[in-house]
Amino acid sequence: MKVLLLYPNLRGMYVMPTAVAIFSALLKQDNHEVRLFDTTYWEFPEDGIVNHDKYKAATLQVQPYQKAKKQVPLYTTNVYEEFNKEVAAYEPDLIACSATEDLFPYAMKLLRNLRTKGKAKTILGGLFATFAPNKAIQPPEIDIICLGEGEYPLQELCKRIDKGQSYTDIPNLWVKQDGVVIKNKMTSLTDIDHLPLLDLEIFDESRYYRPFAGKIYRTIPVETHRGCPYKCTYCNSPAQERLYKKENLQFSRLKSIESLRRDLLFYKNEGQAEYLFFWANTFLALSNQYLEELAEMYISEIGLPFWCQTRPETLSEKRVQILKKMGLNSITLGIEHGNPQFREKILGRKISNKVIMDSVHRLADYDIKFYVDNIIGLPTETRELAFDTIRLSKQIPTMDRNMFTFSPFHGTPLRDLAENMGYIDSNLIASSIIGMSVLNMPQFSKEAIEGVRRCFVPYLLLEEKRWPEIELAEQLTPKGDKIWEKIIAECRERFFPSSTKND
Repeated sequence: MKVLLLYPNLRGMYVMPTAVAIFSALLKQDNHEVRLFDTTYWEFPEDGIVNHDKYKAATLQVQPYQKAKKQVPLYTTNVYEEFNKEVAAYEPDLIACSATEDLFPYAMKLLRNLRTKGKAKTILGGLFATFAPNKAIQPPEIDIICLGEGEYPLQELCKRIDKGQSYTDIPNLWVKQDGVVIKNKMTSLTDIDHLPLLDLEIFDESRYYRPFAGKIYRTIPVETHRGCPYKCTYCNSPAQERLYKKENLQFSRLKSIESLRRDLLFYKNEGQAEYLFFWANTFLALSNQYLEELAEMYISEIGLPFWCQTRPETLSEKRVQILKKMGLNSITLGIEHGNPQFREKILGRKISNKVIMDSVHRLADYDIKFYVDNIIGLPTETRELAFDTIRLSKQIPTMDRNMFTFSPFHGTPLRDLAENMGYIDSNLIASSIIGMSVLNMPQFSKEAIEGVRRCFVPYLLLEEKRWPEIELAEQLTPKGDKIWEKIIAECRERFFPSSTKND
């Protein structure tokens, strides 16, 4: 049978989606025909869509970097019309879409703009379908949704459609039939040690090239484990643990060293990887024994530079030494907020600023490049609290620094808090963390949040005596815009001179 994988991605979010590569590999393993429609190559025609990379470059949250050997192309045709053409020409039996909550609206626009989907059934999976299934199944364009992990349910669904068999009893699937939604339990859990190798042929060659530490590499993502032991309130990983625990299943799983070795050798030799992207939420949520075994294998057989992300409190002296020996090129630390009391009470992260500073200085001592992630616009936050994040970040000798807007995704405790506080409507579909805040907080307005966010880097780079001037640039007015543009130009010239030469 023919399967069309739909990936409704926004331009600028270029990391290759491993889920799509796994789905394609599984389906091809069963001799199904698979194509991918990836919207990364287009800009959606709607107003207000933010290009992630362009925004970070404009606000100086990333270092300038060289152009890729092969740029991700920008198609100037209409994305909806191109999707219509693809469906009409391919005539798929199934359109399978994986979407996070912020991308769900774009998936629906694509499907709603189809003049006809022919015989194709449509299935939606991803975190939004998992944590807001009643909302995800509602649109008439959606026939089936998948809760939780989708590898085996999708594989079984395609087998049954291909054989003309009923598929209403497949675990993890909610299926519309005769005006009724059949809701199956979430009991299918993937054995990550026995997944096929990623299908690297389904993507355009350009999708592999990403900037790290100012340089472009041919990059392939790597899975070491699923799940996270931490309980951050802005994340839905803890909710995934609870959902599976109800069925006596352990969501957190670790890939064996031997399976990981197989993957890494394939990416290095067949995929011609120049760089590896370990995408686990907290890479160092690993035992010392596992990390040491991984390091021994990696150093002797792989030897490629890599990126990962972790929490500051996981960076002991010993672990930093191990990462350095492995060839860690850059690492991202989730700091999120600068006020320790607010961080513990609202974010569920009990860690002192001293531990954070000790960790970043440890990385600096080992000459490891690092980035930090922060969040602004959290429920109950004030402008004064946001400046605690700025003051802490000002002390951190990082390469790049990100400040993302809090987005109230379904399945997170902070979503519930935002609803209970009256900051959002319960029907709200959360938007991207690179967009403007959706919270209506009397003490910290959307406009005020966005003003601080766009001035984040100037506050870090310029002297504190300049802060009153920068504050004027927070105003989202023509006058404020002119001041902001002038300050950004000054910062670019003083602190990023190579970018002005390249312009």
